[in-house]
Amino acid sequence: MAIPETQYAVQLVGPDQLTLNRAKPVPPVGPYQILARVEAVGLCFSDLKLLKQFDQHARKTRILEGIEEAVLAEIPSYVPDEEPTVPGHETTVRIEAVGERVQGVRVGGRYLVETDYRWLPTTNSNGSFGYNFEGGLQQYVLMDTRVITSPEGQVFLLPAPETLSASAVALVEPWACVEEAYRVRERKDLREGGQMLVVADQGGFEETFIAFLGRFGRPGRITLVWRFGPMTAGRIPVHTVEHLDELGDSHFDDVVYFGSDVDTAARLFEHVGPNGLYNIVQCGTRFGRTVTVPVGRFHYGNIRLVGTFGMDPAESMISIPASGEIRPNDKIHIVGAAGPMGVMHVIRNICQGVPGVSVHAGDLDDHRLGLLNRVAVPMAAQRGVPYYPYHAATGKPNTRFDYTALMAPVGPLVAQAVQDAEPRGIINVFAGIPATVTTELDLDTYIERGLYILGTSGSVFEDMEIVLEKVASGKLNTDISVGAISGMAGAVEGIRAVEKGLIPGKILVYPGCAEMGLIPLERLGEDLPRVAARLENGLWNKRAEEALLATCAK
Repeated sequence: MAIPETQYAVQLVGPDQLTLNRAKPVPPVGPYQILARVEAVGLCFSDLKLLKQFDQHARKTRILEGIEEAVLAEIPSYVPDEEPTVPGHETTVRIEAVGERVQGVRVGGRYLVETDYRWLPTTNSNGSFGYNFEGGLQQYVLMDTRVITSPEGQVFLLPAPETLSASAVALVEPWACVEEAYRVRERKDLREGGQMLVVADQGGFEETFIAFLGRFGRPGRITLVWRFGPMTAGRIPVHTVEHLDELGDSHFDDVVYFGSDVDTAARLFEHVGPNGLYNIVQCGTRFGRTVTVPVGRFHYGNIRLVGTFGMDPAESMISIPASGEIRPNDKIHIVGAAGPMGVMHVIRNICQGVPGVSVHAGDLDDHRLGLLNRVAVPMAAQRGVPYYPYHAATGKPNTRFDYTALMAPVGPLVAQAVQDAEPRGIINVFAGIPATVTTELDLDTYIERGLYILGTSGSVFEDMEIVLEKVASGKLNTDISVGAISGMAGAVEGIRAVEKGLIPGKILVYPGCAEMGLIPLERLGEDLPRVAARLENGLWNKRAEEALLATCAK
């Protein structure tokens, strides 16, 4: 297939400003670069966060380290800050051309794009395909091996079987994000050699604190804020200051607060660094009212919060689970269950094989719930998993939950999840609440019940491998998520449909179908009857995809 000079592409040119460019130049291939033809790309709710925030999005800002600026300047698909970008990160590609220095991929090969370049940090996140590097909502995409190769030498393109539909391969990415939300390993100790902040509103904790350090790790340095004289911590250097104002904008790997002053507790979140752990030791007192918490940072900053009513910070650490995985006999609550990502959580937890679990699935849309139930009810019955769908406005169950997964990026839902949680409950903030969003949380209840909020953003390569293997072996059918298809001409409408929640499932864009509009599967028989005839029980599949591509090629 000859490579054209121009192509169709969806470009985000400013906040909430999408355009279909029918003549975007196809870039030439440099020595380290790969030009790939996009076979299919899924639309994601995360695309909406980029759409609204644009250059303020944590993954749209500049790369700070990990690669030379001169190298980035050679990459036309590197588009940080206010530069127009191409969204789309759930992508199947086929390699069309490579530079002479490229290794690890082959021309003609089919690949799943792993999007998350965690070794290339931005101010509050990291570089990513579809954000500060152009993504898949175009017919051809340029990637640079100096960007997509990890420090360990792993090229972030995963070979994909020809036996699968392009859609099934592309949808491995969102399913991998779901997998990461549960597989994520939680830090259960102090950061070895890290920076620790200790803030104390009273004394009397010193011996307990030294014992705590002995059990949970040795930070490299402790900054201590209190007014009760010097304190030693063995061989760990301790720098003492009297006021929080002296901390400036410094961040710490571990923050321990002895006290229950609402304003102090809220202010200390500013000093919890990325991947940081905040331990609140109430010393027998309570806040007495809600505390302002940056709930978006559980997802994007990977921060964690634990606490104890007593004097010993070691008591807080028992609230930390080993991972985000559901546990035997968990009563699971999925909020926003009938949306595209919620469906994945419901199906994943029904099929996970964890004994004794039950799944409560709430949504505000009866139509979407009906489509979810069409898939989930027989799956749950086959596996003996109690399944309770409900309309969130009228039928919310009067019960508490051991595990809550939040699909909607709404801060107050986190506050409600705290109230609805059983002791030792896990609250998984899967939806990407913006990192700047705060919510008032009842931390007295949170601490008393030993609750734990976690969140993840994106996936890791191992997640992609696990999910792709499940799909290739027939253990998982990611195509059950497809709710609509589109060509490039309908992609902008598709993003707006995701924004408005109009499609009960994932929207798959086929860039090779340049002028095709957005078509929900339930309308496919009207628009493309020959393609609709290939559906299986109303579900998208490889045979239907082949019929679509044959139609577009005419």
